[in-house]
Amino acid sequence: MSKTSVEKQARAALDANDGILRLAPTWVPRSFLMPGGRLKLAKQDLYALGTHRGGIDERWFGSTTVAANEGAPADEGLSYVVVDGKKAFTLKEAVHDHGSELIGEAMWKSYKKWPVYSKFFDNAGPIPHHMHQSQEQAALVGQEGKPESYYYPPQLNWTGNNFPYTFFGLEPGTTKADLKRCLERWNEGDNGILDLSKAARLKPGTGWLVPPCVLHAPGSLVTYEPQWGSDVFGMYQSLVEGRRVPWDLLVKDVPKEYHHDLDYIIDQLDWEKNVDPYFKDNNYLEPIVRTGGAKEGYVDKWVVYGTVNGKQLFSACELTVLPGHQVTIKDPGAYGLIVVQGSGHIGKLSVDSPNYIRFGEITEDEVFVSATKAAEGVTFKNTGSEPFVSLRYFGPDTHKDLPKVGDYKKHIKH
Repeated sequence: MSKTSVEKQARAALDANDGILRLAPTWVPRSFLMPGGRLKLAKQDLYALGTHRGGIDERWFGSTTVAANEGAPADEGLSYVVVDGKKAFTLKEAVHDHGSELIGEAMWKSYKKWPVYSKFFDNAGPIPHHMHQSQEQAALVGQEGKPESYYYPPQLNWTGNNFPYTFFGLEPGTTKADLKRCLERWNEGDNGILDLSKAARLKPGTGWLVPPCVLHAPGSLVTYEPQWGSDVFGMYQSLVEGRRVPWDLLVKDVPKEYHHDLDYIIDQLDWEKNVDPYFKDNNYLEPIVRTGGAKEGYVDKWVVYGTVNGKQLFSACELTVLPGHQVTIKDPGAYGLIVVQGSGHIGKLSVDSPNYIRFGEITEDEVFVSATKAAEGVTFKNTGSEPFVSLRYFGPDTHKDLPKVGDYKKHIKH
């Protein structure tokens, strides 16, 4: 499709729905993981892209980021805008053509793109202890760094699957020599890196911030993950549930001349953050009410907030509208949104959370709200008999009133 054609189609779609775009599901497989089966994708479609590509255990939201998967098509990971019930063009193309309106003038001026995305991650068991490179490290291989965040939506976590615990960082007192011995044992089976770490029990309705260069081995809860728009990582664990992790996945985003330089690989880690004895205090999140309450018929909660290395990179809210109610929400920036329970209207668009999705089907549970419309206010109306719940995430430097990590403690009733 020509640039002019996309520009016109995007303009028409924005005008028809007052600045809100409907998005198609974006499914992403991982060859080295096992899908958890809780993303509502039909069981027979979990390997719809072939077993060689791996099972589908991720769904990406409002994404203009390409998935870094070997053998993937060029558009894997990109969200598509739906027009007349069909995938018409990518959100990336729409942002390119209507950036100031879609993501806001300040963000467009700073990044010339939507620099973040979010996903559902759904795995049967734990994944390898790994890190995501910093902006400076990723730039050495032509990529961007990846800070990320987690929230565990109760609606999708009806079961915890095999291992609902996540290892974060390294035990205080761990030395670089300890970690080096683990890497030296890579081909001897389990390299023992988890002996140097500690796991936290995961609880639906809570979350975490995960800075770049911090080791983490996510457990098996379905995770909503607002994050920077990148897919860089390095796996530091050689064996997971008896499955081999190739060395290639450790050095995927490391300059070639350092692929076997253990000191370089270890020095990628932010050592102070990895051995932080107060890691939970500095990174754990619980929801904070932003507006509303039972009497108002809705409640809007912060579920991802705080800063990463002093910068506001992303944030997220969970909005619940009770049956028979509606509310108009104003936000100072654009957002990607997924409905996780119930049905209703978001602006002019009807939306609902499906129970069963076949691969390739167009659902009505995901939208992208332009910065212009978000500032004007979006009306959420519950048209069903159960709570109407949605998750929406924002880009960098959007909120002046964003809570800090630990602020949830101020709202705990004793």
